[in-house]
Amino acid sequence: MSQSFDPRTGYDENGVMAPKAYDAILLASFGGPEGQDDVIPFLRNVTKGRGIPDERLEEVATHYRANGGISPINAQNRALKAALEAELAARDINVPLYWGNRNWAPYVAETITEIHAAGHRTVLMLSTSAYSGYSSCRQYREDLGVALRETGLEGKLEVDKVRQYFDTPAFVNPFVEGLRDSLANVRAQLAEAGNPDGEIKIVFVTHSIPTSDAEAAGPRDLVAELKTDLYSTQHLAVADAILAEVPQAAGLEHSLVFQSRSGSPHVPWLEPDINDALAQYKADGVAGVVVVPIGFVSDHMEVLWDLDTEAKDSCAELGLAFHRVPTPGTHTDFVSGMVDLLAERLAGSDGNALKAGRASVAALGPWFDVCRPNCCAKVMRDGTVKPTIAAVDSEVGVPEA
Repeated sequence: MSQSFDPRTGYDENGVMAPKAYDAILLASFGGPEGQDDVIPFLRNVTKGRGIPDERLEEVATHYRANGGISPINAQNRALKAALEAELAARDINVPLYWGNRNWAPYVAETITEIHAAGHRTVLMLSTSAYSGYSSCRQYREDLGVALRETGLEGKLEVDKVRQYFDTPAFVNPFVEGLRDSLANVRAQLAEAGNPDGEIKIVFVTHSIPTSDAEAAGPRDLVAELKTDLYSTQHLAVADAILAEVPQAAGLEHSLVFQSRSGSPHVPWLEPDINDALAQYKADGVAGVVVVPIGFVSDHMEVLWDLDTEAKDSCAELGLAFHRVPTPGTHTDFVSGMVDLLAERLAGSDGNALKAGRASVAALGPWFDVCRPNCCAKVMRDGTVKPTIAAVDSEVGVPEA
């Protein structure tokens, strides 16, 4: 049966958007400081509107200070951009790729201005965040909505967004490979310590978010059917998909924990924190842990500090063997799969998508191309809701089924 796209909106009743002849691609990311002088201005950008004084920001800045004031995320995005460009060229997809950040140069507003000046008018955005949620999806859509308005490009430049890709083989497969290797590493550590049969726990970890954001994530009708919040459910689905492909993990216990909590201690965030969980695992008789950072696309500061420094140090103090699985980064499967995502949406000369189908290997996928009304919405302190792109709430309306 052929797909029926609503002529008013360009998408169908399942939130799948019709392919278009996009003339530019935007790689959108978080951004990070690239020197000691950048750290506080960067953190001011991240926390804009929250009234956090610089002395409190300096507490977080120590993570960056210890690494020369440099977050690895920008270098990683340059590498990812180059890898994506090479893959696009290998497939003869001649659409230029640009890069813009939310919180540091190159800023999204500057990038879309450059895109428009170069003569492009229809842009497809790929963000470096796989899951649903305010910070991981909607805020990227808001950033583009606000940037279009502030640059005067609203109505002159069209920007759409690829679907969230937590469920894709592109995202899952690199973790499968990494889990196999890390299990072997921890088992070797235990054997060397004279405890070859020691219990190993697989610890899936992601960035904690405020409980209110977790509860607001996703379409209201879908969330009503879940036993927990959508953000956690998507991560658990990814964990299950990874474990299903790793026979060496059979019989081992696993858990989902959180990291990088920030903000007021009076505001509830998702728990348990990884360091608290590690202490409990040791008390329960666990001998070693494999940490799988499924919340992250690349090894940026939260991975290097919160996991490779703090969690690793916790394990050393507790006497737990430790190994951390790599993030997808520029893994061949990830890069190829990201171009597959773009190709789902890019129209060829015949008007059809360059790639048919929507690859998915985890529960809840494939996700929507066009977000549902009020999906992951957050009301600002002044009572406003920011404009978005790639959402029903900024379109004509919901097509009838």
